[in-house]
Amino acid sequence: MYNFSAGPATLPHEVVLKAQAELLSFKDSGMSVMEISHRSDLYTTMASEAEQDLRDLMQIPDNYEVLFLQGGATQMFYTLPLNFANQAHRVGYINTGHWSERAEEEARYVSGLTVEEVGSSADQHFTELVHQVTLNGDYDFIHLTTNNTIEGTMYRDLPELDGRTLVADLSSNFLGQIYNVNDFGIIYAGAQKNSGIAGLTVAIVRKDLLEQVPDLPAMLSFSKQAAKHSALNTPPVFAIYMAGLVFKWIKEQGGVAAMQKRNEAKAQLLYEFLDSSNLFRNPVVSADRSTMNIPFVTGDADLDALCVQEATKQGLMSLKGHKSVGGLRASLYNAMTIDGVQALVKFLGEFEKEHGGK
Repeated sequence: MYNFSAGPATLPHEVVLKAQAELLSFKDSGMSVMEISHRSDLYTTMASEAEQDLRDLMQIPDNYEVLFLQGGATQMFYTLPLNFANQAHRVGYINTGHWSERAEEEARYVSGLTVEEVGSSADQHFTELVHQVTLNGDYDFIHLTTNNTIEGTMYRDLPELDGRTLVADLSSNFLGQIYNVNDFGIIYAGAQKNSGIAGLTVAIVRKDLLEQVPDLPAMLSFSKQAAKHSALNTPPVFAIYMAGLVFKWIKEQGGVAAMQKRNEAKAQLLYEFLDSSNLFRNPVVSADRSTMNIPFVTGDADLDALCVQEATKQGLMSLKGHKSVGGLRASLYNAMTIDGVQALVKFLGEFEKEHGGK
């Protein structure tokens, strides 16, 4: 069975086995990791190791804080401008798809904040990215989604922002594509795609930005969370534990560079099939295609549905496209193996022969 879900997504098999082995007694404590206190040495050691492994993987400089938070990326859409849009009271959003639109929409709930769209590919139906943005004056930050899970686009090179602070949602290509942390003021990512399970949001924040944070309610305050080392209240212990296992697994595989190379190879295999197919097509401009999420269609909604149904029977799971765009979608996150992609390509080729391909 191969799970192509966009999230919660497939986990490395080795990680699941490790969690299974430790589930009843974490570090021979006699307690499950789901039972240990977040004030205990067991937890603080585990969380510190997870943070250090993440710092190693992404080469995170010392002038950045790493936070393990709750609420998902969706909660971040509101809390980010609430915390960091307090100088110019003006922010810019680069609109490249559904999740960047949602981030922009949530920012508009912040009282007194001017929210501007500084670039959009909506007119192109989000089949390509925005590479040139329109910037006028001061902004507290410019927001970007690096990988668009629904539309299947991904930034490899970031837009030029003339020194303005970049805030980026990396949820769906976090640890699967190399980025220079120094290019960002803030990085955030839900863990349930490439780095663990639902319930954890990772935030990487440049410390000088934390110094500008206004006094906010504790659970919405980045500075208060940082002061308590992400344990202002009971943190998502099991989700942090799982992320820590994934971080160690990625290090064992050779780090983010090795993940990116593997992801590019997997994506190329599927794109080559789609580009040569007489039945399926991928709508995204070639240069902007994602290595993480690959949408494709036959052009016939009933045939798309049949393909998903037949694939499921073959153990190729969760290939139904997002409800907003339809079709099919294969998510090839770090834990997806090359064998899984080969099995998918083989199935699609056989389906094409049976249902109208030449």
